Amino acid sequence: MKTIKYFIGTLLLLSAGQLSAQQISSAELQVNGLTCSMCSQATEKSLKTLGFVEDITPDLNTNTFLIKFKKDKSVNVDLIKQKVQDAGFSVGNLVTTFNFNNVKVDANGQAQVGSSMIKVLNAKSKVLNGDVKATIVDKNFIPASAFKKRAAQFNSDTYASGFGVVNGVKTRIFHIII
Repeated sequence: MKTIKYFIGTLLLLSAGQLSAQQISSAELQVNGLTCSMCSQATEKSLKTLGFVEDITPDLNTNTFLIKFKKDKSVNVDLIKQKVQDAGFSVGNLVTTFNFNNVKVDANGQAQVGSSMIKVLNAKSKVLNGDVKATIVDKNFIPASAFKKRAAQFNSDTYASGFGVVNGVKTRIFHIII
């Protein structure tokens, strides 16, 4: 029984940060703590190990990485964050380009995107279509001071943890600003 619980828990964690194939086509990732080209190379090398990354273009002047994702592959933004942290740095900002196809944002700002849930913090009761730039503002995707300010502003358990119960299932909820 313990093995089954462990297996189910592992499956939930592995799928928790994934967004459906072709939902995110590209991203601009700002990394904090880079001080030299070797730091940038270490981060780029770490990110290239992700199977859904097609191409990375670093910009040493702004400490950003333009990332293009493979078609028909699910993008796991939590793994992107983890790879940056594994390289010894932190995510300062992650602006993604979502390719929405008639995604309905409800009156609470929530929308189902494939098997994942997003909460749009600055839009409610709206239909999203086409390419939309969205900034992920979850914990460890923005500076700690900015997260703390937003957490006080939104005063939501799902924002603080990044998870909520959707249809009786603990689900990763991505908080974005468009």
